Amino acid sequence: MKISLTPAALASAMVLIPFSPLISQQASQAPPRILQFENQDVKVWKTTLMPGGPLEMHTHEYPRVVIALSGGTMKVVNEVGPPDVHEWETGKAYWLSREQGQKRHADSNVGGKPMEVMVVELKNAK
Repeated sequence: MKISLTPAALASAMVLIPFSPLISQQASQAPPRILQFENQDVKVWKTTLMPGGPLEMHTHEYPRVVIALSGGTMKVVNEVGPPDVHEWETGKAYWLSREQGQKRHADSNVGGKPMEVMVVELKNAK
């Protein structure tokens, strides 16, 4: 079987094929945690979650404060047990205990707009 391509189709394929791995890698990557500050007492990072954008399953070693820079609805899917839904209001801060963080979980923005949060992890909290 012989396949013939028009010059335009051939040129398009030659341009797009090298970029296809990059496109699929970008779509599958979790949103970045952008480190803002860290010392022996705290670690602070910023994360932006797109609508429907999940994070991979993870845990947290320390309790933390989450400040909603752009709020929304966050669904926390726990590896064991039912999911939790948090409504985070823009400009408000929320406490998440060490016990909550140690449960393996994945977060997902179930709202219609991007969410941006600042997370302050407290390394020496008791």
